[in-house]
Amino acid sequence: MKRNPRHAALAVVLFLLAGSALAGTTGTEFQALYTWTNDVVTGYFGRAVAVAAVGLGAIISIARVNPIPILSGAGFAIFLQYTPTIITGILTATV
Repeated sequence: MKRNPRHAALAVVLFLLAGSALAGTTGTEFQALYTWTNDVVTGYFGRAVAVAAVGLGAIISIARVNPIPILSGAGFAIFLQYTPTIITGILTATV
């Protein structure tokens, strides 16, 4: 494969100009949004959506005589309940 000197020069310039990207938890710009979203999902609205998903899945399962919709509703309810905790645990983990 033939190397293009322009691409190499561009790569070197971009490498030298790139600043360091650091992630941190000290910024408070999105703290209010995170708190509101987490409260909505883990609060009564999240519970209502989970119950509605199971109920809708049950109705569709009875109508179609198929167990898959209620299993999907239950899976969605479990996903909605535990995902915020899992994501918070992953993002706040220290190595």
